[in-house]
Amino acid sequence: MDYTKKMLRDDALKGKTIVVTGGGSGLGKAMTAYFLELGANVVITSRNIEKLQAVKTELESQTGGKVLAVQCDVRNYDEVEAMVNASVEAFGKVDVLLNNAAGNFISPTERLSANAFDTIIDIVLKGTKNCTLAFGKYWIKNKETEKVVLNIVTTYAWTGSAYVVPSATAKAGVLAMTRSLAVEWAKYGMRFNAIAPGPFPTKGAWDRLLPGDLKEKFDLAKKVPLKRVGEHQELANLAAYLVSDFSSYVNGEVITIDGGEWLKGAGQMNLLEEVPKEMWDMLEMMIRAKKND
Repeated sequence: MDYTKKMLRDDALKGKTIVVTGGGSGLGKAMTAYFLELGANVVITSRNIEKLQAVKTELESQTGGKVLAVQCDVRNYDEVEAMVNASVEAFGKVDVLLNNAAGNFISPTERLSANAFDTIIDIVLKGTKNCTLAFGKYWIKNKETEKVVLNIVTTYAWTGSAYVVPSATAKAGVLAMTRSLAVEWAKYGMRFNAIAPGPFPTKGAWDRLLPGDLKEKFDLAKKVPLKRVGEHQELANLAAYLVSDFSSYVNGEVITIDGGEWLKGAGQMNLLEEVPKEMWDMLEMMIRAKKND
């Protein structure tokens, strides 16, 4: 099967304006490209305006869609409010907020400075809060309904994980925010959902997380029951569905797309897959022998 195939019909997002934070690279860029192909206008944000402008040119040429590039540090609420205003000024309205901007360190926690810890909390949790609050307040004030907020979390948002404690802490907060506002702000015509992706390697992010030959030593595909990592289009397909009208009855949900990775890691006896067939044969003979005693 070709996992890079597109899922929705071409006009599935026609007329919608979608804001993607961190939309200039990696998975954010992949989702942005698909939204454009489905007819949406997209606003992409990050701190690097030169990079955003290059991506804008590339994606408009590739898809024929309209992209607005806005420089915005999501940690700064004033910049986020300015981004909201710029988005509305350019397209008249915003229908979807995709909180995708993130940061992470792989490190023993005792090696992290307080500032390093704060950096991740500020980008992931505070940034998501800033964007959600700014757009939410705007939509409520202007009585605009049928709006969607989609957050990107991780499976360790609910299990926790060693060596990525700042990210786990921040993503857990985003997960709680998603579920809480799905209930509280539904009355204003907003839906809140989240995606918890497994391994979807992107050159920039994974090179930073696993530098040098670490990527070879930690083969992510081996951790996944399906024995492969995700294709970017698979995540884009899911994101497009969740921000489209086809998912209008999905609210407060977190959808995992990881090939079963976290379930494999969570099961107490899952490591037994390392036991060779010969040993299983021997164990079975021992069990049968005991039964016959």
